[in-house]
Amino acid sequence: MITELADFSVQPDHHEAFGQALAQGVATVLSKAEGYLGHEILASQETRGRWVLLVRWSTLEAHTVGFRESSAFAEWRALIGPYFAQPPRVEHFDLTDASR
Repeated sequence: MITELADFSVQPDHHEAFGQALAQGVATVLSKAEGYLGHEILASQETRGRWVLLVRWSTLEAHTVGFRESSAFAEWRALIGPYFAQPPRVEHFDLTDASR
């Protein structure tokens, strides 16, 4: 399993609209992708317009090839892309420790 961290910056006056589009995109597109295991959406309290999406994927390739090279990716970007103030920063992480 890997975790994708996508850091989004949108105009502050589009904060709520982006949050709705992001939730809709996860529910209708992203969550249906092969290899998708779950997600968390975080909205910054200090920086209005900053959002972080954490997505758990079965493998790196499930995201970088399976999803990003699919027609679903175009649908995903059509929902959330118009709100971007700048391109999102996306990185992939291995879990090395956790608690719960």
